[in-house]
Amino acid sequence: MNDNPANSNDALPNEEIENLIRNLRQKQGNWVEWGQACAKLQKAGLTPQAIFEATGFEPIQQNQVIVGAQVYASIENAQISEAAKSHYTTRGSDILYELRLLAHSDRAAAADLIISQQLNVDDAREVAKAIKEYSRLPNLPEGFSQHPGDALAYHYWRLIRQKNDLQERSRLIAKGLKFAHSQGARQQIERLLLDFSVVPHRPAPRLPFYRLEADDELARIVPVVGEMPISTADFKAVPIVEDIRPFGMVKFAGEQAWVPLPGWQVALKAEDPVVILCNSDRLPEAPNPAVEPVLLVVDRSDRQWDVNNYFIVDNSGQIELQWFETQPNVILLGKIIVVVRPKKILDEEYTKEVWQIDE
Repeated sequence: MNDNPANSNDALPNEEIENLIRNLRQKQGNWVEWGQACAKLQKAGLTPQAIFEATGFEPIQQNQVIVGAQVYASIENAQISEAAKSHYTTRGSDILYELRLLAHSDRAAAADLIISQQLNVDDAREVAKAIKEYSRLPNLPEGFSQHPGDALAYHYWRLIRQKNDLQERSRLIAKGLKFAHSQGARQQIERLLLDFSVVPHRPAPRLPFYRLEADDELARIVPVVGEMPISTADFKAVPIVEDIRPFGMVKFAGEQAWVPLPGWQVALKAEDPVVILCNSDRLPEAPNPAVEPVLLVVDRSDRQWDVNNYFIVDNSGQIELQWFETQPNVILLGKIIVVVRPKKILDEEYTKEVWQIDE
């Protein structure tokens, strides 16, 4: 699920912008209000870098409090303990950020579990992953209930069965028993104290990353006026097209954007390709820790599940990227056919020099 703010341009009066910047710079209010303020400023057209220079909030911190505040808003009126609500009002943006990919109906239970068990942000990431995978199962596993504690217990139950090291199995059994909510879940994990059979683990496939390298791969979209004879008015009416870095994306009338892709076979063979723009830190199995923008190229016509690919699915009205080890019981909206990383250009102005191009 993508909880990042939309890239719409919501105009704000200059006075309100100045007030928001001043409040952020002075850290007035709580972190939820900081996230809401950052979201308003970004929607008003300020870049994360401009907000950083004006307030001291780094872009990565802005993203965390924005998304965390949106998750907080989704659980604020849900069935959540007063202790948890009080905790998240004053701190916990990093933990709520990890719950961003969960359905709204699962976030409150996960947030409550994290506080009741006094878990840290790494634990929260594991909780979110476990609940997410649990929600994708076609049926509840034998002995396990719908409770988030059982979802986490099932996560450890699967991990235990993949290990043959007795010490590691014992550690995971202890963790599974800690979170098991139902008696059935406890019994399933306790059985593994005597059952030492190992079930091989199938690793998730690697995403099909490709980084643009050569200059001739950086296509350029140029508007077409038409076929002569052409009137002067029609000639002048064609708008100036400014490409948006780093992929050369352009916007025409309205908010519809277009981006050029090289003539790769995988793109040419796609029957209904569309592009999704996101940051690499939102992807599983990212190739390196450096965060950079990437293009997800999706073929909407390819909706047949196979274990070697990632797919786009719906999650409470938001799209998300998922890999399924077994046939899922959800509708697949399209297959990821390539993930494009931007070309590394040390000096873009240098590459525009005529003598440089001619050489």
